[in-house]
Amino acid sequence: MGDWSHPTANEIRDILRDISKRVHAVGHEPGISDVLHNMVDEEKENSLCEHSERLAIAYGLLKTKEPTVIRIVKNLRVCGYCYEVTKIISAEYRREIIVRDRVRFHKFVDGSCSSRDFW
Repeated sequence: MGDWSHPTANEIRDILRDISKRVHAVGHEPGISDVLHNMVDEEKENSLCEHSERLAIAYGLLKTKEPTVIRIVKNLRVCGYCYEVTKIISAEYRREIIVRDRVRFHKFVDGSCSSRDFW
């Protein structure tokens, strides 16, 4: 969908695919109703996978090893779907992920968030 000219774009895409497989494997379904664009469901799911925080997490997983904390700063709110998926990623990859969005800090560890699902 976007610009994939980054030198590690193929590796990032591989990690995004692995994230999607793991998220589906635990029974989580994509929140395509959150995508308001007029497109088919598969495109909606792909667009959710390319949200900035998901790309940043994939890059962090690619470039760092456990137990390094992945830290992300956003100037927008995290969408509900990405919030839920980040909880799953923290559990599946055994990584601590800290996301600072426009409103608050979120610390994801072992499938839970420090905000106790108040986002």
